[in-house]
Amino acid sequence: MNELPAGPDAVLLDFSADDDPTLAVRHAESVLRQAHSAGALSTLTEIVPSATTVLVQFEGGSGADSLGIARVLRGAGRDEVGSGDPVDEVRIVVRYDGADLDDVAQQVGTTVAGVIALHTRTRWRVQFMGFAPGFAYLVPDDDADNPLTRVRRRSEPRTRVPSGAVAIAAGYSAVYPRSSPGGWNLLGHTGITVWDESATPPSLLAPGTLVRFEADEIRR
Repeated sequence: MNELPAGPDAVLLDFSADDDPTLAVRHAESVLRQAHSAGALSTLTEIVPSATTVLVQFEGGSGADSLGIARVLRGAGRDEVGSGDPVDEVRIVVRYDGADLDDVAQQVGTTVAGVIALHTRTRWRVQFMGFAPGFAYLVPDDDADNPLTRVRRRSEPRTRVPSGAVAIAAGYSAVYPRSSPGGWNLLGHTGITVWDESATPPSLLAPGTLVRFEADEIRR
């Protein structure tokens, strides 16, 4: 881990040099949240994970408690990932009718039905949020060698991906919260709203949320 300053009251933990940055990020986020819930790091206000980093923000004017962070991380083992309070699990029903199912099947070396089976069998976890409000980057929670993580981005991005599209690329799966350009492979679509500005909270998904996809109709 490399610790970088991020202003007077924040620190950026960089795990890009770790053997498994995804696991390292998940571990750091988990133990920091648990420590804060237990009363440690009392001035901590926000933990923002990304693909390889965790931004730890403290109250304005309090300073970044780097020693406290180090103490918490040093006292926790990697087997503590996911321990603590129960994690929410969201089930998302998908109609697997995506335009890129055949291409994904070819990349994975299976059939369309095989892709659908892999996608629905996998338990996904929100690694971080980004790109657009409500856009959650999902990684396999219990299978780092999942064949779907090897699916590449499309060589030519689409100018418009519809809201609710369920897609996969570059190690992640996602649900597009609104219509936007995108270069991911489309597996299908869902009617579930993942971003609603009038709701509290507005995002259905958050870092750490577990997601299960369910097939509404399998394309034959």
